[in-house]
Amino acid sequence: MQRSCRSLSRLLVSQRGFCTSTKGADTEKLVASVLFERLPVVIPKIDPLVYGFQEFSFRWRQQFRRAYPEEFLKKSDARGKGEYQIDFVPAPRITEADKANDKRSLQRALDRRLYLLLYGDAYGTPKGQPAWHFPEKVYKSEETLRKCAESALESVIGDLSHTYFVGNAPMGHIAMPPTENNNKDIQSFKRFFFKSQVIATNKVNVKCKDFVWVTKDELLEYFPEHNEYLTKMIIS
Repeated sequence: MQRSCRSLSRLLVSQRGFCTSTKGADTEKLVASVLFERLPVVIPKIDPLVYGFQEFSFRWRQQFRRAYPEEFLKKSDARGKGEYQIDFVPAPRITEADKANDKRSLQRALDRRLYLLLYGDAYGTPKGQPAWHFPEKVYKSEETLRKCAESALESVIGDLSHTYFVGNAPMGHIAMPPTENNNKDIQSFKRFFFKSQVIATNKVNVKCKDFVWVTKDELLEYFPEHNEYLTKMIIS
């Protein structure tokens, strides 16, 4: 009895295929898109309400703080003085890229997250009509959808050594029904989003004629038809 169960289980495992198989002409296509982001470089400015509460909390705690001897305070002040001490000058928050509104540069909006958008042919749009889109690739024979997403990003920036993919599962997906403006050869498909981040570099060589690094608010202006969904999916 045990031998028959083992042989049956082996047969089922050997005949089992991936759920993302693309065999068949009528199979719904899967597209892996990458939400490639640059994290904030400087600490964001504190909201005035939060700053007011912190100021109130500090003054309230000062009423009940322990009074230290004057000699102890003088010693602590002298401890910070010495030849090793240097003057620290913080970098300006407003960069030259901010002043010139250069959206192709990563040196802008340093206190915000930036996302990469490309301008060109995108899956699901008519041929010869370029549109703004995320780095993407149609799933074919890759082992997983994440591998497909990595391949999509690698084809755009050439090297993944300064990137980090957050998790193996997609962060969201959109079912794209066929529309009158789409190509006749392209039917409905599903677009899966994977998050990846820029790591340990302030320059990314994008292999695309036209691209932008935009904040979340700016990104929503490029996709008005998916504004509500992207607002929920992108947390920043």
